[in-house]
Amino acid sequence: MNDNQLLRYSRHILLPQVEYAGQEKLTQSHALVVGAGGLGSPVALYLAASGVGKLTICDFDEVDLTNLQRQIIHTTQSVGINKAVSAQQTLYEINPEVDVKTVEQKSTEAEMTVLVNEADVVIDCSDNFATRYALNRICFAEKKPLVSGAAVRFEGQITVFDFRDDASPCYHCLFPDSGDDQELRCADNGVFSPLVGMIGTAQAAEALKCLMGIGESLQGRLMLLDALTAEWRTIKLSRDPACLVCG
Repeated sequence: MNDNQLLRYSRHILLPQVEYAGQEKLTQSHALVVGAGGLGSPVALYLAASGVGKLTICDFDEVDLTNLQRQIIHTTQSVGINKAVSAQQTLYEINPEVDVKTVEQKSTEAEMTVLVNEADVVIDCSDNFATRYALNRICFAEKKPLVSGAAVRFEGQITVFDFRDDASPCYHCLFPDSGDDQELRCADNGVFSPLVGMIGTAQAAEALKCLMGIGESLQGRLMLLDALTAEWRTIKLSRDPACLVCG
């Protein structure tokens, strides 16, 4: 790291769990963020501010006025712009030293496999089961840690599937793919704007811990948040021997 980076990341380096070595790991790391909406906004902002060297942001959607209530990486001037491009512009304002790559179209599973293979950690900030199941399959096959989050109405959840550990459960263990899942979308159900920030920043924290190899991750635990009552609950997860993906 150069002198400017040492100053920029000094508050990280002061942490005994991080120090120079941990921050150096971040500057040499590559994170894949799938979705630049409510969850992807705080994830990308904190990863860039924290000094993750390379970010790949995937989103084929355009910024809409209704997004601005919660998708804090975008501005009013971003309306009509692709979300990945809008996110890239904001991230360069925050930290021009981070290399931000954008993927602005829907990716096939083969294309997503290439993106996952290039990354050190994958953060699932998508809003549909098809993407979540696909990322789960790919990350399991490629042995990449997957930080999963979801938020709708006043309810959020977060967990980590670290496939570098053979004992880790997967998303399919938690939500088996029955083919008839009802999507809960913000457009249909609404979402409390700070909720996506609470879940998204937690996802960013888990991703940073995975990259530096510090602390204890949420692997094997699902954290559930009810923002109306300000209650967090933790459910233990274990691998399903009958799982079609990892069993």
